Amino acid sequence: MPEKSARDYHYYRDIIKGRRLPLAFVDLDRFDANVAYVAGTQKRSGKTIRVASKSIRCPDLIGRVFDKGGPAFRGILAFTVEEAALLAARGFDDIIVAYPTVQRSDMDLIASVAAGGPRIALVVDSLAQLQCLAQAGRQSGQVLEACLEIDMSYRPMGRSIHLGVRRSPLREADQAVRLARRATDLEGVRITAVMGYEAQIASVNDSVPGQGLKNAVLRMVKQRSMTELMKRRQAVIQALEEAGCTINIVNGGGSGSLKATAMDSAVTEVTAGSAFFAPGLFRHFHEVTFQPSAFFALQVVRRPAPRLITCLGGGYVASGEVGPNKLPRPMLPPGLAYIGMEGAGEVQTPLKLPAGAHAPDIGDPVFFQHAKAGELCERFNHLLLVKDGGIVDRVDTYRGMGHAFL
Repeated sequence: MPEKSARDYHYYRDIIKGRRLPLAFVDLDRFDANVAYVAGTQKRSGKTIRVASKSIRCPDLIGRVFDKGGPAFRGILAFTVEEAALLAARGFDDIIVAYPTVQRSDMDLIASVAAGGPRIALVVDSLAQLQCLAQAGRQSGQVLEACLEIDMSYRPMGRSIHLGVRRSPLREADQAVRLARRATDLEGVRITAVMGYEAQIASVNDSVPGQGLKNAVLRMVKQRSMTELMKRRQAVIQALEEAGCTINIVNGGGSGSLKATAMDSAVTEVTAGSAFFAPGLFRHFHEVTFQPSAFFALQVVRRPAPRLITCLGGGYVASGEVGPNKLPRPMLPPGLAYIGMEGAGEVQTPLKLPAGAHAPDIGDPVFFQHAKAGELCERFNHLLLVKDGGIVDRVDTYRGMGHAFL
């Protein structure tokens, strides 16, 4: 996907001139282009796209995806029940909470949301989770909806190799059917949806510059994994339907597998989230291309050596396994690199300048991208919205609204 226009250092520097740093902003020209591109990935498949709100964490921008994307987008994939309740209160509907919970306060809250009208389902993968949800349904006089999660990881050599995330213990059709049959014995709950996240395809970069051989190997593994999981997912859905389950939604994939997952005939919808911000870890896919749209800016406060600058703050490290790829990515001026002994620090971040580069002045900004998408919003109360060379609005993140859901 070609970029709509050039975005150099001076472009963003001039836009935020005079603003207090650090700050975070979203380039709406690029954000909207990503929305249109994601919608376009499903023109042939005809499948709808569920928005992963965890990757945005700003109600106004979540709403913008639906406004700009139109009927291609339907439903929210939330990450906690409290988040789902917030979004439901703001008018969002058709919500699947993607991670299980069994605590009483969450059960009461999901029952309250369902009683208010919005459609909401909670992901489950065990009898204990179903029993808690069923109890909440009985006590509130409702039948609450559950979404059965199936493990979509790749195991080319049985249990000795596991490629993907560790989520559901349910993997095969017989396991899913056994749990679904137990659900039919419970009053107050019914299974209406199935989801499976193929992280080894959707979140692994396979078109990284300078890594041709590794990219080729990863694409081969992805292709084989997709072939295997499509057969398995189709078998699961067929078995559930033959067992008498009415499955209305089969959700799959993520931003990096929008096209591949859509080829699965068992899937009714795909998920996109990181695609809209296109953070550091979602930049180099072979099948899909997104424009980086969300950034944060730090001020240069020191020049400790001729080819070194130091920024105030910057230790916004992403979750997951520890490694350099979880550090924020310096974007502009181009060519900046971390110092190995310090990295991105809570109070200061030193950066090396490339040979021959002009160093920013004291007080000038440096622009970064977070390694992940929505986690950026855990660091900032507001996002400035940039469009056509200027700031057009300021919107609240969950944090700015007073919420921290995990």
